[in-house]
Amino acid sequence: MNPMTPARPAAQFKAPDFTALLSDRARRMNASAIREILKITQQPDIISFAGGLPAPELFPLEEVRQATNAALDRYGPAALQYSTTEGHPPLREWIGNRAGIPAANVQIVTGSQQGLDLLGKILISEGDTVLVEAPTYLGALQSFQPYGPSYVQMPTDDGGIDLDALEAILRTTPAKLLYAVPNFQNPTGRTLSAERRRRLVELTGQYGVLVIEDDPYGQLRFTGEAAPSLYELGLEYAGDVNANHVIYCSSFSKTLVPGLRDAWVQAAAPIISKLIQAKQGADLHTPTLNQMIVTELLDEVLPRQIERVRKAYGERAALMLGHIEEEFPGGVDFTRPEGGMFLWITLPGQIDSTKMLVRALTRNVAYVPGNPFFALGGGENTLRLSYSNATPEQIERGIKALGETIREALD
Repeated sequence: MNPMTPARPAAQFKAPDFTALLSDRARRMNASAIREILKITQQPDIISFAGGLPAPELFPLEEVRQATNAALDRYGPAALQYSTTEGHPPLREWIGNRAGIPAANVQIVTGSQQGLDLLGKILISEGDTVLVEAPTYLGALQSFQPYGPSYVQMPTDDGGIDLDALEAILRTTPAKLLYAVPNFQNPTGRTLSAERRRRLVELTGQYGVLVIEDDPYGQLRFTGEAAPSLYELGLEYAGDVNANHVIYCSSFSKTLVPGLRDAWVQAAAPIISKLIQAKQGADLHTPTLNQMIVTELLDEVLPRQIERVRKAYGERAALMLGHIEEEFPGGVDFTRPEGGMFLWITLPGQIDSTKMLVRALTRNVAYVPGNPFFALGGGENTLRLSYSNATPEQIERGIKALGETIREALD
């Protein structure tokens, strides 16, 4: 305090009503149910199937160290300097070449979550109809919610989005945007078939609906045959990269390491142009050195790392499914993912998975209740399990404890 400024009597001071000063957009924000649960699971005795965390023991630590030194040697002080908003040119070129599109149609973002937030900012006006799967990725709902969308839930089954139901919705409901996770969906682990993908692209093209394809797990297939991306089908449908109504988002977080926060968006030029402006206002650019490190890893380390992660997650998924079959009572349904990090449990209708979580924690096992993954509510008898960051011994003990918890809830 300036000694020449008289002190203000404490009795006259009144703290601002911070809640009243918040914007309408801030009032629509919600805390992540997963992040709140993860606070509980920090206790060392808890077996957590809650967070969708990549397995840290699989991180290419030494390779990242070498890539960091290589980037610093190659670029010198430029590796630590401000850079262009669009992203590190060699990284954008690699992504563009892989997709068969110009680098100009690629925007680097700081994690897929930022990509979703920026897309929500530039595409969603208050009241716009946004189509989402039921259930859908909770992080997308968090990203879009502040911009005031009007959600319409698309029914799903074991094959993903019900396309007959989607067509019925589009006939009667003008929609601006459809958000989908077609590969090993978070939270269910389901995969949209090639036939349904093609029909989805055609329907949304006919009805003038933009599609956001979120694909962080697509490289992590451990069984079955890969299907073309919605973006690829959209490019085929439109015949021009700048007429493609599908926007593609992906990330290196699940294939390399999550902490570098390197991800990207592929889209038509008008979308990329606005993304650049939105990102300039958010953080100017994704960290320069992080992009350079990832670029050093692309040709040799990334392919090996993908195979390593695929193998490990496939083994863990099979182990978890085997123990579920042994330990869970009849009447419990579950998905059988072909890749990714998650599977989905549907309990008998009388069980509320949020209430059951309290009982599960007394047995030192945690999961994510299904309800937060539904934009308009529902799914009280569902839950998500992640097998990616669990040892075989944890999977065995945790699924046994969860089976006991379910049986207790049925009594």
